[in-house]
Amino acid sequence: MIIGESKVDWKRFDAVLFDLDGVITATATVHSASWKKMFDEFLTERAHQTGTPFVPFEIEGDYKPYVDGRPRYDGVATFLKSRGIDLPRGEPSDGPDEKTVCGLGNRKNELIQEVLATDGVEVYDGSVKLVHYLRKLGVRQAIVSSSKNAEAVLRAAGLLDLFEIRVDGVVAAKLKLPGKPRPDTFVEAARELGVTVEKAVVVEDALAGVEAGVAGHFGLVIGVDREGDPEALSAAGAHLVVDDLGVLVPRED
Repeated sequence: MIIGESKVDWKRFDAVLFDLDGVITATATVHSASWKKMFDEFLTERAHQTGTPFVPFEIEGDYKPYVDGRPRYDGVATFLKSRGIDLPRGEPSDGPDEKTVCGLGNRKNELIQEVLATDGVEVYDGSVKLVHYLRKLGVRQAIVSSSKNAEAVLRAAGLLDLFEIRVDGVVAAKLKLPGKPRPDTFVEAARELGVTVEKAVVVEDALAGVEAGVAGHFGLVIGVDREGDPEALSAAGAHLVVDDLGVLVPRED
């Protein structure tokens, strides 16, 4: 499946900036399941305390618009706002049992760490094929992820050495960069690589990430459709949508 021009002239670009979860590694489903477990625990407890009906967190209806691609605490806050729930922000040091935005975010992180430790990380072969092809061409590459677990995920997948630059949740917090859908983390990665945004490609599976690439005026924004909804990525502004990055590697004659 391809929406948009199917061939990319990679020689037009100096760098490619990849999101991680759902683009390079098959961890998006693990993340969404961890978000659901955390939010459903919280919503169940809140329903008991307030006497209101329990309305579960829906992966299809809630994950994509409110959580996917955003920094962890922003995802918590955005979803809670959609439900009209107001919690104190708290601090990043809050324990996973504290009923604050940061506390809930830390509970989600606790869940994802458990999965990474027990199940490991699966990678998308087509994506790795494209990464190796771009390395042969001399196109520089970076990981731009909202996750603070990006280094651990890359190490578990055996891909840590494939990317020159990593602008993840840890770096964004240190530099006080706003997360996706703002373009700042992508812009920072381009700056660190010494390339202009016009000569850089953004590759994303999340709507917020695609919106960030468009907002940053990057030369090309590629959407990776893992959910069978390519039109949503196209509507968010992706210039090209594929379901497997391997299709963007030219065939050898």
